[in-house]
This record gives sequence, structure tokens and C-alpha cells, in this order.
Amino acid sequence: MSLRILGLSAFYHDSAAALVVDGKIVAAAQEERFTRRKHDEAFPQHAIDYCLREAGITPAELDHVVFYEKPFLRFERLLETYLVVAPAGFRSFLTAMPGWFHQKLHLPRELRRGLPGYDRRFVFVEHHESHAASAFYPSPFEEAAILTVDGVGEWATASMGTGRGARIELTHELHFPHSLGLLYSAFTYFCGFRVNSGEYKLMGLAPYGEPRFADLILERLVDLKPDGSFRLDQSYFNYCQGLTMTGPKFAALFGGPPRQPEAELTQRELDLAASVQRVTETILLRMAHHLHARTGLKQLCLAGGVALNCVANGRLLRESPFEEIWVQPASGDAGGALGGALFVWHQLLGRERTAPQPDGQQGSLLGPAFTRDALRAELDAQHAVYTCLDDEAKLCDETAAAIAAGNVVGWFHGRMEFGPRGLGSRAILGDPRSPGMQSVMNRKIKFRESFRPFAPIVKRERCAEYFDLPAEHESPYMLIVAPVRAAHRVAQDVATRGGLDRVRDVRSTMPAITHVDYSARIQTVDAGRSPRLHRLLSAFEARTSCPVLINTSFNIRGEPPVCTPADAYRCFMATDMDVLVLENLILRKTDQPASASATTERDCYLASFGND
Repeated sequence: MSLRILGLSAFYHDSAAALVVDGKIVAAAQEERFTRRKHDEAFPQHAIDYCLREAGITPAELDHVVFYEKPFLRFERLLETYLVVAPAGFRSFLTAMPGWFHQKLHLPRELRRGLPGYDRRFVFVEHHESHAASAFYPSPFEEAAILTVDGVGEWATASMGTGRGARIELTHELHFPHSLGLLYSAFTYFCGFRVNSGEYKLMGLAPYGEPRFADLILERLVDLKPDGSFRLDQSYFNYCQGLTMTGPKFAALFGGPPRQPEAELTQRELDLAASVQRVTETILLRMAHHLHARTGLKQLCLAGGVALNCVANGRLLRESPFEEIWVQPASGDAGGALGGALFVWHQLLGRERTAPQPDGQQGSLLGPAFTRDALRAELDAQHAVYTCLDDEAKLCDETAAAIAAGNVVGWFHGRMEFGPRGLGSRAILGDPRSPGMQSVMNRKIKFRESFRPFAPIVKRERCAEYFDLPAEHESPYMLIVAPVRAAHRVAQDVATRGGLDRVRDVRSTMPAITHVDYSARIQTVDAGRSPRLHRLLSAFEARTSCPVLINTSFNIRGEPPVCTPADAYRCFMATDMDVLVLENLILRKTDQPASASATTERDCYLASFGND
């Protein structure tokens, strides 16, 4: 008889549910994809319903339900922190406590409300145990060192240990308020971006600046030790006692108050981004060296929000003593739902594990798929005009032709991705060879900042020809940044432009995916995990001799990636996308029925999503 374990994360950000049956991941999804509220923290009812529906079961048929952290330990940390900083944190205390007394201290009650018929007990796993389990158990390694780094769970902000077979052992922790994730978030806030959302913007901004503040950060803010542990000087920060991340001393140290959201980015912000990115990489490399020295293991598994820093991951792969690394694609809190379920199966129930190949994440394509009948029904209801192509080779060839002709294509196929990255299932695709494509896609499709780089997808077997990623390594989850090979670079006169103006420079034969430092956030595509996407790349290569495409998640700024055909069609019609491919159906914008209220509908759609 099958054993079914439901993992949940909720009430902070990126709520999610994951279902594991007999040790296999059956389904996983974030709540935001269903509610259309980015980083939705609410109880993941829609995600739960999807997971149970995918398995064809009811809540009463679940054997275990596990929550990804221990709320009373987190509450203990909050109370102790407020006592230490009192009376300074009284306003923050009053803001935080209602949510705890009404909901977070009563999780069994809240969970039972959403799981009618489930009458067993709930399991609560520590936050960083969930991260560690999400990193190690789906990895392809029989044994590996484990490093988890984020903002904060209960008390831990980072942990390290080992995974061997079916057992995880975490041996060392760094505790709040000393946190690499919170340090990075403090600079995210100070540079005018939203915490827990804009960190990847700061990472993308960093190559435009110079790390001229890095030494100052290490001298005044961070007391860094050789083993990668550190202490933060709390007199510069405000997250323990206030409602902001930084305090007056932070502003005085870096030349003035925080940048206001949407204000012009100055050289200060560019340099601050470069500096904190440099410090982050330095800390992670020290942690990795120490962990390797302690364990002697060749493989490293990573999770926690900081593990989504793909620039740092690239340096870990190139410069750390570890020969291989595997990063959980849903490294943030959403992945904790999956980690909690896997932790119960292996660690608490003692079930054996054989390292899955190529890994156990299944391409992270763990969300809902839709039948062709459902697609047609939705499009017919919208009076959409479409062409049906059942020949997959012809479908890919027509799509490749459209991209090669300069069109931007929405691509919707198979199961939705789990995690923040669009991995080619809910994707917007373009031609990387076009010098103007980055600007067009940022301004007219994504409605986001012009400096933001786009990621390439590349056939795995051709990757080493275009990027400095050794042939024995892969990056199927878009979590490694690597340099573009010298043979494809275009030399630049560094005196011609500075700052964000450098975005207009043609830096390689693939300018739309080459960042200003000649780097790219790579997703390797293999025929095993993503057969149709691989076939599309082959069709594009046959036409252009280029096995690379732009791939960005199918959404606009402030919106989660699309989930349903209806989401995809609305986004297609509200942007300047030229073509939409929904499974075997092709829609061209010029064929769609004109609407007298199209402009109003578009404005309403864009206004429904806030800035991220």
C-alpha cells in the first residue's frame, strides 16, 4: 500500500505544497501561481488541491502532513529578540503579534481547516532541515556535503552538514541576527528594491558597478572569520527592532538615505550592488572551503534563498574545492514544503534511498498540465484564432522560423515549473543574436527595468562551445552563471559608455543574453528532461546555426509566471508578444480579433500587478 506525504510551507512568503508518494515527488506548486498574487504567503489551499488532484486522492487518504518549520521555535526567537532590543522594537512587536496570536501559533487548527478529513497528527520539521532535505534527497549524489543559507528560519540563518544514503546530519549553524540573506536583503532595501523579491535585481545590477564598498562592508558591517562564519554589527541595521532593514548609521556610511523605489539608479547603487555581491561570494567561498575541509566530500548540495544567487553558484563551481554542485531549483521557502515531505520519508521513517539519475527533481516540472480539449475550450471562449499542428517537428520548425524572423514567442507546454525560474514550460522565447531584443523584451513584454539581463537556453551537448561551463557539468535549472566563451565575444571600448548605458553595448554574437561582464545565466536543455524544448532548439539551430535561445519566465513585472491557458492568453494579449504556442496550437497576434476596449483591458491587466 502506498504511503502519501504532503509537505506544506506557508505564512511568510512563497507558500507551497508538495506531495511525495513512496518517496517519489508526484506534484509540487506555489500558491502564487493559482491566486496570481506574487510571493503569496497565504495557506496554500489551491496548491494542496492541485497536488491531491494530481494523485487522485483526498486529504483523508494522506498518511502524513508535514510543515516546513517549527513555529514555536520561531516565536521564541521573536520574543527573545524583542526583549533584547526593548523598548526600541515596540512598534514592530505590535505589528507582528496579531498574526501570531490569530494564526501562526495555531497551525494544527489552520492546517485542519484546509485538509477536511485528515485526522492524523502533523509533523513539524526545522526550517533548515527542510532546506537540507530539499537539497540532498533529489540530488544525484549518494553522499554529499550540504550547505543551506537564507535570511532566517527559527534561529538558524545558515547550516552545514552531510548527507549519506538516506540520512542527513547537520553539524553547524549560524544564528540570527547574523545572516548572509539579511545582509543581502538590507542592500536590496537600501538600493530601492523590495525585500524577498528584488534580490535578483540587485544581483543583475552588480556587473554595472565597481565593488568599491566591499572592503568597507567587511571592515564596518561584517566581522568575517576564516571558516565563513561572521557577525554583523547590528548598530547599522534595523531589522531586529524596526520595520525597515537599515538604520541611520548605514545611510551615513554609504553617503545618504536609501534610494526611493522607482527613482533613478545612480552610480552609488550600482557600486553597492557590486560590493555586496562580492562580499556574498567571498563568504560563500569561505563556507565551502571550510565544509570541504571538514567532510572531505567531492559533491556539494545547496538550498536556502541565497542558493538562488546563481552568480555565486558559478564561482562555487569554478573556485571551490568541490567537483560537483547540485542546487535545489526551489531553494527558497517554497522548496521547504518539498524538503519537509522528503525528510519525513527518509529521515523519520527510515526509508532507503538510491541516488536518482540524472536527479530526482524531474526537471522541476511538477505543476499542472492541461489537456488539448481544455486549451481549445479556453481559446474558443475568448474567440481566439488559432492553428492546430499535431506534427511536433512542424510545430517546432514553425516556432523556430518565427523566432528567427525576430518575433517574441510565448511558449506553454506540459507541466508547470516548481520554483522561481521559468525552465521552458511557461516561457517567453526570443532570438539571442538580435542586438535590440533585450531592450524590446524588457520594455514591451516584461515591462521591467532595462538593465535586467535575459538567460539563455542551450542544447546541453553544445553548451561548452558557447559558454565556459565544462562539458561534464550541466545547469538544467538555470542556477549557474558562466562566462561566454572568448570566441563569441565582441571587444568593447570601455571609454565609450558607463553605468547603465552599457546595456546598449553589443558584447557577443549573442548580445541579448550576454551581460555587461560577458556572463550568462545558463540553462542547459537535454532531450531526456525536456524533449520538446530540445527539439525546438535543434530546429532553431538548423535555421540559424545557433543552438541558443532567450528564455524568460512567462509573466510581466509584478506577476507570477502563468499557470493556466487563460493566464497565458491574457498575458499574450496584454503585451507585444507576437506568437503564442499552447501545446499544439499556434496563435499569431495579428490574427486575433480586435477589441474596441483592448487598450483599456491591457491597462487594467498591467495595473493589476504591483511592482516587484
